[in-house]
Amino acid sequence: MKTLVESIAKALVDDPTHVNATEETEEGTLIISLSVAKDDMGRIIGKEGRTAKAIRTILNAVSTKDNKKAILKIVE
Repeated sequence: MKTLVESIAKALVDDPTHVNATEETEEGTLIISLSVAKDDMGRIIGKEGRTAKAIRTILNAVSTKDNKKAILKIVE
């Protein structure tokens, strides 16, 4: 799922070399932390958070299919 989030983020930003996603598990929940360049933060979050919500929806659909729970954190 980490690679899914990274590939979506790299397609959205101007500088894909600064896209970094890390994965950790906490109490059975997969937490994916996404960091991008400061200039690309607005592209990831989107207008009124719509892009971030869409990425979270895709992540939720994939994780539900695998009977898991996943959370996306966007880190500055």
